[in-house]
Amino acid sequence: MIQKHCFECGTALVEKALEGEGIVPYCPECGQYRFPMYNVAVSMIVVNEQNGKILLIKQYGRPHFILVAGYVNRGEAVEHAVGREIREETGMTVSHIRFNRTSFFEPSNTLMCNFTAFVKDDSELAPNGEIDAYEWFMPEEARKNIRPESLAERFLVAYLADAE
Repeated sequence: MIQKHCFECGTALVEKALEGEGIVPYCPECGQYRFPMYNVAVSMIVVNEQNGKILLIKQYGRPHFILVAGYVNRGEAVEHAVGREIREETGMTVSHIRFNRTSFFEPSNTLMCNFTAFVKDDSELAPNGEIDAYEWFMPEEARKNIRPESLAERFLVAYLADAE
């Protein structure tokens, strides 16, 4: 059970059967079932339609290349978050997107939703202060340069396998 305390009163949750749902965290103080809560984020394999290259970035002083990513705002569709995050971080406009897959990222209690986001070219590229460095890579170069053993690598490798 990820959630250990009631988000309303702070009482320790217990596991209790709920018909049709199985075992669900339950607050004995409030008398309410407390379904798990988690963050939702998007990560994007940004593809330049003009040359097929993939954008990888470095952030927060870290040495490895990763994918563009960001959290989904409350009430926001994940598809909208894809375009918003790319526009905010890179200045580029997405022409279309394709859903790839999801994976739960335990360290931040986040459901990561991965998409391929296509941009017409790199003419609008104007990285904001969140990006320390960036580089466009051909697909196989991207595979070699992305942070090893990361969720970003798993998403990219799966995308490349699907594209073959």
